[in-house]
Amino acid sequence: MKTQTRVVVIGGGVVGCSVLYHLTKLGWSDVMLLERSQLTSGSTWHAAGGFHTLNGDTNMAALQGYTIKLYRELEALTGMSCGLHHVGGVTLADTPERFDMLLAERAKHRYMGLETEIVGPEEIANIAPITNTDGILGALYDPLDGHLDPSGTTHAYAKAARMGGAEIVTHCMVRETNQRADGTWDVVTDKGTIHTEHVVNAGGLWAREVGAMAGVYLPLHPMEHQYIVTDDVPEIYEREAEHPHVMDPAGESYLRQEGRGLCIGFYEQRAKPWAVEGTPWDFGHELLPDDFDKIGESIEFAYKRFPVLERSGVKSVIHGPFTFAPDGNPLVGPVPGLRGYWSACGVMAGFSQGGGVGLMLAQWMTEGECERDVSAMDVARYGRWITPGYTLPKVIENYQTRFSVAYPNEELPAARPHRTTPMYDIFSELGAVWGHQFGLEVPNYFALPGEPRYETPSFRRSNAFEATAQEVRAVREAVGINEVQNFGKYDVQGPGARAWLDWIMAGRVPKPGRVSLSPMLSPKGRIIGDFTVSCLAEGHFQITGSYGAQAMHMRWFMSHPPEGEVTLDNVSDRRTGFQIAGPRARDLLQKVCREDISGMAFMEVRQLTIGTMTALVQRVSYTGDLGYEIYADAMEQRALWHVLWTAGEPLGLKPFGMRAMMSLRLDKSFGSWLSEFSPDYTAAETGLDRFIQFSKDTDFIGRSAAEAERVAPPARQLVTFELDAADADVHGYEPVWIDGAVEGFCTSGGYSHYAQKSIALALIPRARAVPGLRCEIEVLGHRRRATLLDGPLFDADGARMRG
Repeated sequence: MKTQTRVVVIGGGVVGCSVLYHLTKLGWSDVMLLERSQLTSGSTWHAAGGFHTLNGDTNMAALQGYTIKLYRELEALTGMSCGLHHVGGVTLADTPERFDMLLAERAKHRYMGLETEIVGPEEIANIAPITNTDGILGALYDPLDGHLDPSGTTHAYAKAARMGGAEIVTHCMVRETNQRADGTWDVVTDKGTIHTEHVVNAGGLWAREVGAMAGVYLPLHPMEHQYIVTDDVPEIYEREAEHPHVMDPAGESYLRQEGRGLCIGFYEQRAKPWAVEGTPWDFGHELLPDDFDKIGESIEFAYKRFPVLERSGVKSVIHGPFTFAPDGNPLVGPVPGLRGYWSACGVMAGFSQGGGVGLMLAQWMTEGECERDVSAMDVARYGRWITPGYTLPKVIENYQTRFSVAYPNEELPAARPHRTTPMYDIFSELGAVWGHQFGLEVPNYFALPGEPRYETPSFRRSNAFEATAQEVRAVREAVGINEVQNFGKYDVQGPGARAWLDWIMAGRVPKPGRVSLSPMLSPKGRIIGDFTVSCLAEGHFQITGSYGAQAMHMRWFMSHPPEGEVTLDNVSDRRTGFQIAGPRARDLLQKVCREDISGMAFMEVRQLTIGTMTALVQRVSYTGDLGYEIYADAMEQRALWHVLWTAGEPLGLKPFGMRAMMSLRLDKSFGSWLSEFSPDYTAAETGLDRFIQFSKDTDFIGRSAAEAERVAPPARQLVTFELDAADADVHGYEPVWIDGAVEGFCTSGGYSHYAQKSIALALIPRARAVPGLRCEIEVLGHRRRATLLDGPLFDADGARMRG
């Protein structure tokens, strides 16, 4: 065993071996993997081995598609068999809501190039004849669905990695991971110490324990999971072809052929967490005791859906643990605050996602960024606020809802409220219906009197529609108030602050007393941040961005540190306040502050005295209206509220939530973070290039890529459509049909309550981006007529916003 290497991967399951292989594939051959027992120990060896592309997150679905297609490449490269069974599969829908979800997923698949299709009960009976289709409305058929041999696939990854120069050491127990002063690592094992530049935690069931060696808490928890293999079934072994997979969300089950019988597994409601206090180091090749009691109801349902099961004997029971993150997605990427420490954990669907996870992490390590947006699985999507006490109930909830309908507006209740602002009780008394972001409770809307404090989950317009409409009306006709807590806020000070911001931000860094908007770009020109930059004084700035991205942004800031004397402080939870917006916003602000603000210009920032408080006020608003953001110390937020509320009620002041905010921004075609503005896109594609200051002489990050797009504009362009919708609006990733072909897709959309129109933002070929273009957008299986707009729906000349 060598004692020095570039990368040490800890964990020899399918994910660790995939990471190792992809590192060699991308050119890093001085890499090694350490496994405490033998390859596949842990969860890999007892996995059911199924794979599929269906995933609510489009990028995750694309990575699953990559993973599935990779297996043939592995077999060709290594000469080993992955035991592939590409049999196809159907996901059943027994309610209109489930069918809506499948229609939405099929629409996404069109522009992704995935050949899925919606099938009816008769077709289901032909595809999967052992299925009782009583009560079934339809299904999504995916020809890529299938299963494989978990051990053979893992060893194929391992052989491919060895062929690329990697070393694999089994029966090598990692005892410690110690970081040196220079940021490199000593990995202490029972066979000696290895010095390395990078550590990858692919510990699977032991990821928590491996993380703790480096002082890292990873929000993961193992759950017990059970599947059953039947004796021989005549309806199966007498078939000429292998029976396809069947996913039955109503029954919380997945079913496939196994030899001459069947394999069926369950995500039961009586879910049981495993190893709450930690995974024993001596666990690995054992199974858990059979537990038919917890799946009794699921089995009864399965007998009705698949009657052959009731006549089949049980050949074997596989009951073992798998690790889950609170939202069910993997935890991947550089761990914030630890140079050279990488996570590849929580990949509970290892044979659907393992290849994609390995590719993304290897790109991140070797190239500095991934080819697509991986926010949904970024380890930094959870901040320092997360605890084991939060993780456990969320993991149980995720397990229980794994086969539930994933609604775009759904709010899951476990472990909430967790983090609240001083306004929580006041807003609750006003009827707040709560959402959450980065652990923080955020008002989605304020229920009307007599309405439930709960938004009905739906792919269609929900019971929040009228309440949201009234909040929008208050903003456009009087004045609305909304918290600014859910902005990420950073204080940057020092003689080198301006130079650093000029380098890390692509846009203009404003003069004292002024505000600017700026994209933050990756070296390849992809959008990794969308910021408001405020110059409070020379050498002193506030920058604001997405609250949910603050751990990702701080990681980027700290990995690109300023030169010279500069301090960077994340004040997101210490500096809070409100925004006020609407035609009476100026009147309200003037009533409560001592200074004359009549001459306060658009994009200006001032320090003002409001009531008893000193506040930072900037004239800018995401509503696209006359508006102000007012920041104060978090300890003063309630006092600030009472001053504003008391003075504002005679002016018609009303609180508004995120549902109204997202409707208001559509009136101006403003993009939103992770919808229009994400690492999937460039500034020139989305229109953010208008905020890039190409005239500055700084070689800002991403400049060369942005300059290249000035010379050769990208093929696609962000545009806005008015949609002839029924009772459902665009949420994101719906295909855009132009002249009978899918030529683009929606990034987001919704209903403009001000204009009373359904609106969609979409990326389409630049050559087709002509005002008045008529096309169709597919919403829940129906192609809806759409027209490309030639300007904003509200305040087209900017007179109200800027005046």
